[in-house]
Amino acid sequence: MRIRVAALLFAVSGPALSAPLDVAGTWSAESRYGNILGHVRITDCGDGTPCGALVWFDPTRSRHRTDVRNPDRALRGRPLVGTMLITGFELLGQEWRRGRLYNPEDGTTFACTLRLAPDRHHLRVTGCLGPFCQTKIWTRVAASASQGQTS
Repeated sequence: MRIRVAALLFAVSGPALSAPLDVAGTWSAESRYGNILGHVRITDCGDGTPCGALVWFDPTRSRHRTDVRNPDRALRGRPLVGTMLITGFELLGQEWRRGRLYNPEDGTTFACTLRLAPDRHHLRVTGCLGPFCQTKIWTRVAASASQGQTS
């Protein structure tokens, strides 16, 4: 009897627990200034939490191909493509919270929360610097559009 109850609870709770993990994929990311920053591919960090790296950016928006605005001088020569922009999350309810969002446009790192929209095609990304927060809506990029983009 106990095994059946445990199996039933696992079966009922399984899909609800995995829903926030659907943030995996490639997203068209807006900067805090409202222009398209590029495409961020979110994958599992290896511990069940999301990590997101820049996989494409519009070269007409930036003449820099390296992380020139990074506050750490040693990192200013690294390529923008491949730079980890989102890390360090923990799952709280249906949101990924207490993460970090790095903005290579100005070298600022924000506290970050991620929440998948019910349509699963939009991601609510909230970045905070102290008490000041701003939310952007990122849009899922079709698989065919995101393959091979490494500008």
